[in-house]
Amino acid sequence: MDGPFFGIAGYHILLLGCGLAIVAAYWLPRYFSGREPAASGLLILGGLLVFGLMPGVPEAFNPIERPKFWEVASEFAVIVALFGTGIRIDRITGGGVWGPTVRLLAIAMPLSMLGVVFVGTLAGLTIAGAVLLAAVLAPTDPVLAADVQVGPPLEGGEHPVRLALTTEAGLNDGLAFPFVYLAIFLVAAQGGVGDWIGEWLMLYVGYKIAVGVLAGIAAGWLLGKILFALPRGNPLAKTGTGVISLAGVLMTYGATELIEGYGFIAAFVMGLVLRRAESDHEYHGRLHSFSEALEHAVTAILLVFLGGAIPALWPYLDWSHAAMGLALIFIIRPAGGMLSLIGTKLSIKQRGVVAFYGVRGIGSIYYLAYAGAQLDLVDEGPLWATVVFTILVSALVHGLSAGSVVWAATHDEDSEIEPEKG
Repeated sequence: MDGPFFGIAGYHILLLGCGLAIVAAYWLPRYFSGREPAASGLLILGGLLVFGLMPGVPEAFNPIERPKFWEVASEFAVIVALFGTGIRIDRITGGGVWGPTVRLLAIAMPLSMLGVVFVGTLAGLTIAGAVLLAAVLAPTDPVLAADVQVGPPLEGGEHPVRLALTTEAGLNDGLAFPFVYLAIFLVAAQGGVGDWIGEWLMLYVGYKIAVGVLAGIAAGWLLGKILFALPRGNPLAKTGTGVISLAGVLMTYGATELIEGYGFIAAFVMGLVLRRAESDHEYHGRLHSFSEALEHAVTAILLVFLGGAIPALWPYLDWSHAAMGLALIFIIRPAGGMLSLIGTKLSIKQRGVVAFYGVRGIGSIYYLAYAGAQLDLVDEGPLWATVVFTILVSALVHGLSAGSVVWAATHDEDSEIEPEKG
């Protein structure tokens, strides 16, 4: 016997607390809303209560002290979410489907980053710290943004508002990586900009993005053959389970990183390409259901843990850091998004919804943890406090309102563009 009968172990109290927080986050909103809001904000608050109020709970993982845990855990959550995002998209051609996405990536994202760099330097961050914060907060999150994205595969009727937010979240996680490396160069590189700018442009912008795209295409094509064509007459899609989606994600991400490409881009592109293989086959629904369930499980636990880490980060958060997060959510991203969507067929209301619902989340945790593991960051405490505060505000504001607001926008009769009928 390890101890007395009914001995209390902190680990088991933590399991109890996590379970209670997750159940409450998904159950309590049903008393207040017919359209179930995203649970992400309540999961973070639940984690804060579990670690702050329940006696005997182990100390939460402080991301400043243990960035590797947060890097690995958030990396896994993001790649699973990116594959799930790619495979749920039924339509990728026709009707200028990629126009809003390209504008969000090419215009709104850089404008948002410039805005964050500007307010970051005003708040006292070093230029490298401000660039890193901008890169970390640049991507919209495929993990926490389920309420603004398109539905499962084979559903059809993908509204341009949801499609733009879905494809943006699928691609900008990988496209933010070059700017994380830019911040790392600013901190670590010796000599002037001319000594390293060529390497950054050729390797970290050009090569890695191209390899991520090509590896994703190749992996999606190969997995499509394995699932639907080989062996002839008895492919896996006949009887296979959705666990193959996890195998495909791990295979694609690992192989892409081994050849120095951006695995985030490859995971999304692989899902997108795989969805084209036997596009009407019901097996796509099984793949998506498994990846979605896995994504929700991992994310729920991560968000509870993130809530538990908040007390350790609070001392680093002052009014200027909080203002940076609020400015991004309420001013910088909406303004950049609205500017980028001028000239599209979306109504003004729909442009406003796409511009505003740039959810921040798990991807930002990964990028900052990655940078923290690579470098001794001067502003590490304030950076973590700012990012976690921004995620919390985004999860609450976007999560609690997205269901009703996005529904209203996708039923806007003023739009000049109609969703494809399923």
